[in-house]
Amino acid sequence: MSTATKPKHIGRNISRIRELRGMKQEALAEAIGLSQQTVSSIETSETVDFEKLVQIAKVLGVTVEAIENFTEESVFNFFNNFYDNSANNGAQGNTTNNHCNFNPLDKVVELYERLVQSEKEKVEYLEKLMNGK
Repeated sequence: MSTATKPKHIGRNISRIRELRGMKQEALAEAIGLSQQTVSSIETSETVDFEKLVQIAKVLGVTVEAIENFTEESVFNFFNNFYDNSANNGAQGNTTNNHCNFNPLDKVVELYERLVQSEKEKVEYLEKLMNGK
């Protein structure tokens, strides 16, 4: 049995992260100012120029390290843990409900009153300008 690890295939990692994000090659290409064919070529390359990798990471909303260290197992572990934790919180009867600390209607009224006051101030200012001429 071989203990050698496979070299990291940065292009394949970019491809998988892009797919998980629901992004097409054309969209990624446009965002970084390249052609779709160039992005396709990048995704088949084992290594990627660091500056391009930084641009791609920014567009994909991840870090360069996330691209370099991406594995399918880590994605599945993340989603499984997320699902398990969400399910357990509900199943255990944990009553950590999210409640507003304020009444939303009070906020609407407050904003409306501020808007009315602002309009009154505008009217007063315009009347003052008109009387000054």
